[in-house]
Amino acid sequence: MTAIQRSQGGFTYLALLFMIAIMGAVSAVTGVLWSTSQQRAKERQLLFIGNEFRKAIGDYYERSPGAVKRYPADLKALLLDERHVGTVRHLRRIYMDPMTLDQEWGLVRALDGTVMGVYSTSSLSPIKKRFSEHNAGFENASAYSEWKFVYVPRER
Repeated sequence: MTAIQRSQGGFTYLALLFMIAIMGAVSAVTGVLWSTSQQRAKERQLLFIGNEFRKAIGDYYERSPGAVKRYPADLKALLLDERHVGTVRHLRRIYMDPMTLDQEWGLVRALDGTVMGVYSTSSLSPIKKRFSEHNAGFENASAYSEWKFVYVPRER
């Protein structure tokens, strides 16, 4: 082997090492971007689902028969409201929490123990910082569990 052939072999080896390092860095950046994108998509799902729960709880409350308004005893009461003669459904199904991938939700209870809202039990930190008016309390949340989707009746 001549000296020129040996020096070219070392150059090829260094070029290969640099290529592997660059590919690793690109893969790491791609992974971070993909993870952030997935978390943002889950946040959008959580906001949609949480607001669906809020609307369903509000519908249950507002459509209470009689003069006394009541929140549901549990989330299953939103699936089939047995207080009415006909079939009344405020939700078609209990949604899965997109952050924990579980159907267990944290429940915000009224003084009488009924359910006036839900929240995710995830302790992850949110990315989203700007919200619409009906989600206005979420700006300074340090975890998704602080995003509480509560129905508060309007004063008349």
